Formats: sequence, structure tokens, C-alpha cells
Amino acid sequence: MKDENAKNIKQSGNRGNVVEGGIMAIAGKEVITVPPTKTIKEAAEIMIEHEFRRLPVADPGSKKLLGIVTAMDILDFLGGGSKYDLIAKKHNDNFLAAINEPVKEIMTRDVFTAKPKDSIKKCVETMTNYNVGSLPVVDNEGKLVGIITERDFALALAGVLTDELVEDIMIKNVITATPGTPIESSSKIMVRNNLRRIPVVEEDKLIAIVTSTDILRFFGDKDMFATMTSNSGLDVLDKKISEIMKPNISVTEPDVRLGDLCELFAEKNIGGVPVVEDGQLVGIITERDILNIVAK
Repeated sequence: MKDENAKNIKQSGNRGNVVEGGIMAIAGKEVITVPPTKTIKEAAEIMIEHEFRRLPVADPGSKKLLGIVTAMDILDFLGGGSKYDLIAKKHNDNFLAAINEPVKEIMTRDVFTAKPKDSIKKCVETMTNYNVGSLPVVDNEGKLVGIITERDFALALAGVLTDELVEDIMIKNVITATPGTPIESSSKIMVRNNLRRIPVVEEDKLIAIVTSTDILRFFGDKDMFATMTSNSGLDVLDKKISEIMKPNISVTEPDVRLGDLCELFAEKNIGGVPVVEDGQLVGIITERDILNIVAK
């Protein structure tokens, strides 16, 4: 699939440009959806099981797209933003009651979509212009027929970009956390800055990384619920990210080719890595940064 997808990407000068191919050439066609009545907890468990960061929400009868729930929506619910009101206000801090609310309560309803005949270029422009990580593909009746994500572009570019280096597009001003940062605070950092991963540092040394998926996995862990001493959301949200962060992380260096970096993303099934030089954290690079260069 990677070689087939790469045919849809061409190189011009030192920039990877998108040809006017149809989006269905690289879109995922077997899309798992959930009905709007599925609980938040159940949706999170499905995302963890399939290692998804998003789930389209569709009407079970007509199959029409109704919305999408993402890892960021769940982080927002877990204290990152206004969706935390579902726990704090509607359920008076009863976390166990709130997570059994239907997913329609936190899903994003106004979803940017693509049509099956849309070009790859048009989809890239939509994703970059509106800063979205995916586009559900719907037919003229609004039925879901596929989905395209930043990950699809990164996989298509594995081994293709030969001139650009990591240092050309990496983010240099990196937002970090410490092992003692509470999960609630990490969720706020991610939601407010539209981040899916935060490097964890201690005494200026990179020691781990925490991702939205790590928080999601913790949130859906049955063992976590067994250790709760009350129904309070604080039982969960006050826990430190040291309990969920990954110490064995993949990293890259500034002089690595972007094509090789995409190979690493594909091999490790990851969407971003810290950039280190002489053992020091100097940046971070993600699938979104790759998508931005495709758009240029």
C-alpha cells in the first residue's frame, strides 16, 4: 500500500507536491463508526482497541455521517476545555456517570468532509487551512465511504522526500511537561495548544513523552476504575502523567531526511517524535508538519 500511495505524490525541486489524483487512492475505505448513542467510555475503548485517534459518528440506519469524536474531544471532556462541564456541572463531579453519557454529547458536529472525486490537493488544502487531522469522505447522500488522515499522507511519503530535512520544518519552541504534571493539566495543555503529544522533561533532560492516546488508554483501563476510591473525577484527573508516560520513546535528529522520518512513523506506528541534538531536546516534528509541507 505504501508504494501505491507514493505514486500519488510527486517531487518538484525540494518540495513534495501533491498531484491532482483522486483522494480515494489513499483514503481508508473500511471505516469503523459508532452510533450517537454509544457511550463516551465505549467510544474510547474502541479507539484504544483499533489505535484510532478519531471515530466518525453515523446514523446506524441510514449510515449518514452525524459527527466525529476525536481523542482531543475526550481530552477536552477530561478537563481540557468546555466539555469538562459534562463532569463538573451536569453530573456534579460524578465521573462514572459522565463517562456513560452518549458520545453525541461531546462529538464535533460541524465536520469538514470530502467527496469521493475530490483531488488529493483539495483535501490537503482543506486540512491545512482549517487545521483538521482528518476528512471523512461522504457521497452525495451524506453516507460515509472513507476517511483520509494525516497518517495516510505520512505513509505515502515514506522514502519519497529526499531533500527536506527534519530541521527545515520541525517546531523549535516545544511545550513540555514534567513527570509531576497532573493528567488534567496535560489535557488542558493539549487542548488549548492543539497538541497530541508533549515531551516530558526532568532537569532539562528529555525522559519520556505523553500522548493523547496514552491518556485515552489510561482513561479506558479497567484497572484504573478498580482503583478509584470514589466517583469523583478528581480521582482520575489528579493522577500524574508519570503513571502513563512512555520512557522508551523514538526520537530523531535535525539532519534526518523527511522521507526517512516517514519510514520511522510507519515502522513504529507513531505520529510524531521529539528532535534531539547532542542529547538535548531541540524540537518536535509531527504528521501535521509533514502535511503542511505537502501543501506547499
